[in-house]
Amino acid sequence: MKKEYKLALVGATGVVGRVARKILEEKDLPISEYVFFSSYKSAGSKITFKGKEYTVRELREDSFDEGFDYAIFSAGGDTSKKFSPIAASKGCIVVDNSSAWRMDKDVPLVVPEVNSDEIKKNKGIIANPNCSTIQAVVPLKVLDDKYGIKRIVYSTYQAVSGAGIKGINDLEHGNEDDYELQKFPYPIINNCLPHIDVFLENGYTKEEEKMINETRKILNRPDLKVTATTVRVPVINSHSESINVEFENSFDLADLVDTLKNAKGVIVQDDVKNNVYPLATNATGYDEVFVGRIRRDYSVDNGINMWVVADNIRKGAASNAIQIVEEMIKEDIGLQ
Repeated sequence: MKKEYKLALVGATGVVGRVARKILEEKDLPISEYVFFSSYKSAGSKITFKGKEYTVRELREDSFDEGFDYAIFSAGGDTSKKFSPIAASKGCIVVDNSSAWRMDKDVPLVVPEVNSDEIKKNKGIIANPNCSTIQAVVPLKVLDDKYGIKRIVYSTYQAVSGAGIKGINDLEHGNEDDYELQKFPYPIINNCLPHIDVFLENGYTKEEEKMINETRKILNRPDLKVTATTVRVPVINSHSESINVEFENSFDLADLVDTLKNAKGVIVQDDVKNNVYPLATNATGYDEVFVGRIRRDYSVDNGINMWVVADNIRKGAASNAIQIVEEMIKEDIGLQ
């Protein structure tokens, strides 16, 4: 049993990395030593964490020789593909935020509220799901357990922060006469772009394929019928999703709503008479997934529609990864 741990944060100066540092300060885990890594471009910069100044180090092949218990990677797929196996070979457990390992059959894909038991199956690397998938499966898991999901239709309304600082810049500065778009193929101001990540030969985008395949893996339902349309909208932060679910079994709507109210990590906001429903502006800064507009889909025998909103940088990336580390520490010190 170990009481103090050493953690590396890779991509510490990026959008997700900055939020991860904030959450790590809030949680105050029994971590005695933190080391912050970035690319060579940001290496040498100074950051303040828990009242102490740190120098950001360049990530190198020998960076993990000094020994780490855990590493959170938020630096892109290419970086993770190269450096995660190196870190794991040194005895460090990597929690990776990129898409590099998500569909690897030997790598657990984990949302702690949904499938925390998968953490124990890691071989040195644990994958953090896509942000839009994370917030969807938190309410879907309890519904699948109780009613049996037959089919899911995703329609997402995703904030520009999911595209990184360049996406944020395109929204904040897109009206300036001399501004050239950095991320999107068209202006995001006054637009909804049905185009997240690259288009595939089947007409879907890679983002849509991620949601489909990751949902199946996380719910352990490889043959589950899932489809998706993912859209970028002119919102700074927090993704919104319309989720249509068809169940195998009949349900009482009030009982279904109560099931969601009792689900770990879910906050139900559903009082349409008083215009109460989840909003992106209200979800930002929270780790919970907000669910509302829960209503029957009368076009099928056993269906519902619901509106699901969450902070895509916190719950959709940084805090989900930190929650995974937190679960491992609890298991190690016998608090499970």
